[in-house]
Amino acid sequence: MIASLSGTVTVLGPLSAVVEVGGVGLLVQCTPATLARLRVGEPASLATTLVVRETELTLYGFADTDARDVFEILQAAAGVGPKLAQAVLGVHDPDTVRRAVAEEDLAALTKVPGIGRKGAQRIVLDLRDRLGPPRGATMPGPRVTAADLGAGGVEAGGVADTVREALTGLGYSAREADDAVSRALAVLAAPPDGPDGPDRPAGAAPDAATLLRACLAVLRR
Repeated sequence: MIASLSGTVTVLGPLSAVVEVGGVGLLVQCTPATLARLRVGEPASLATTLVVRETELTLYGFADTDARDVFEILQAAAGVGPKLAQAVLGVHDPDTVRRAVAEEDLAALTKVPGIGRKGAQRIVLDLRDRLGPPRGATMPGPRVTAADLGAGGVEAGGVADTVREALTGLGYSAREADDAVSRALAVLAAPPDGPDGPDRPAGAAPDAATLLRACLAVLRR
């Protein structure tokens, strides 16, 4: 098992990064929250897990060992594979997952694309004695700008297209992604000092990470 890696980020994509370690570029699948902590050209350390399938090896990376542990535990639930476990952590942080399972909050679990009510019930049944209680609030990661994503080689029609691609990669439909981007942009366009306005300078365009977080917040409602 590859438990961790440290190297230089050379590429950032909507759902993955390439980290160069010892002259070898490793493709690492990551959640948007993890990607938001990375910057092209800068060093990074990730907790990782290697998923081995008959025809492929897939490396998943996480900001810390807690997220990695939850990713691995999620796969103990019937019907949950690595892609769905990654989608869960793309929508919810580890403590939110723990809280949803502990409180049998099916509504929170079904916010994840690919999880219906029966799937949520199965996750609660299979994992309520495995995940444990919430451990505390998670801290937001550093921002990753649209320029950083562009430097990594993401060719898209702007930040909105990059975010749409990330959302569809998480399992949302194209229509859901379009609607979320439109609604999130409207929220972010509100005056900064207003009740719904973001905490950023007036007229500032959102970067990819900011827009993606806003979209996920919209989709959780």
